[in-house]
Amino acid sequence: MMTATCESLEEVRTQIDRLDRQIVALVAERGGYVKQAAKFKKTTDDVKAPQRVEQVIAKVKSLAGELGANPDVTERVYRAMIAAFIEAEMAEHARLAGSASGD
Repeated sequence: MMTATCESLEEVRTQIDRLDRQIVALVAERGGYVKQAAKFKKTTDDVKAPQRVEQVIAKVKSLAGELGANPDVTERVYRAMIAAFIEAEMAEHARLAGSASGD
């Protein structure tokens, strides 16, 4: 990936703000799919899915190498994001289980 050469700190911050908006939009989209995934999982172990987490981490570290991102930063960001999404999915899973039992 090629980043534009900025002429000032203000320009750098403008570009970062632009990217943050795109990143948050993608996080929101990813969250929508995570919420949908909860209805297909039968147990909390299915939600936690440690093997799937490691598959995702391996995939994004590989992508980081291809795209010129720092693999360690990418892994740390994804581990934090996945942990937060697992918490959200656990809550959705519990909500769905509660409504399925008639609560």
